[in-house]
Amino acid sequence: MNDWQKRLYSRYGSWAVVTGASSGIGKEMVLRLAEAGLNLVLVARSQDVLEQLAIDLSKRYGVDTRVVRLDLAAETGVDTLTTITQDLDVGLLVTAAGFGTSGSFLDSQLDQEMEMLNVNCRALLALSWYFGQRFANQGRGGMVLISSILGFQGTPFAAHYAATKAYVQTLAEALNVELAPKGVDVIASAPGPTNSGFAERAGMKMGQMLHPREVAQGTLDVLGRKSLVLPGLLTKLLTYLLVPLPRWARVRIMGSVMKSMTH
Repeated sequence: MNDWQKRLYSRYGSWAVVTGASSGIGKEMVLRLAEAGLNLVLVARSQDVLEQLAIDLSKRYGVDTRVVRLDLAAETGVDTLTTITQDLDVGLLVTAAGFGTSGSFLDSQLDQEMEMLNVNCRALLALSWYFGQRFANQGRGGMVLISSILGFQGTPFAAHYAATKAYVQTLAEALNVELAPKGVDVIASAPGPTNSGFAERAGMKMGQMLHPREVAQGTLDVLGRKSLVLPGLLTKLLTYLLVPLPRWARVRIMGSVMKSMTH
């Protein structure tokens, strides 16, 4: 076990809760945490995928798992998860569940946008509050909230998705300051385009993309040391190129980029 794995286990072991655990960034987070020896609560909508993942983790890393098939868009989802995890010594929360849409805002389907709001914001808020309480009471813990570089400015043709990620970003930044004195680490991970299945669901075509492993490893490497991480060289490049520009210019540039990627 190397230094970052030892640090993760000593700081956050013995259980971690990962939403969106069946694929993409969430699955890579699970693999990295299992490698560090943490037991996992695997949360997603895909029962079969989660059960197979649990078997693989047990064989490969010898960790315990608890599978929770759950749709976080449902109002009762968070209550169900908190009840199921009450008896576990949870020290880490990773909120990787989320999805996006793309295209003209007025052409979007309101029910789908509301579902996205529920998953990306409402459920994340409730989980942050609940586990924040638990971690503060035990004097240790960590929360990884998955943001996006799209959340750093308004993004035409992904208007609502970018707004949900701006919510995550600002919440994480504030909680990092509030909870640090209570022994709780909070980090916002804001990746660029990632090959995680997001683009397909959002109806987008992307060129160069990060591997979810880059996002997971880059985030866990600095958890407890930073309040924001831009994982991967592509993320840093895209972000730093826009930093010198006024906000209105960033909005227009990102709108042009998103329009070109929308089917």
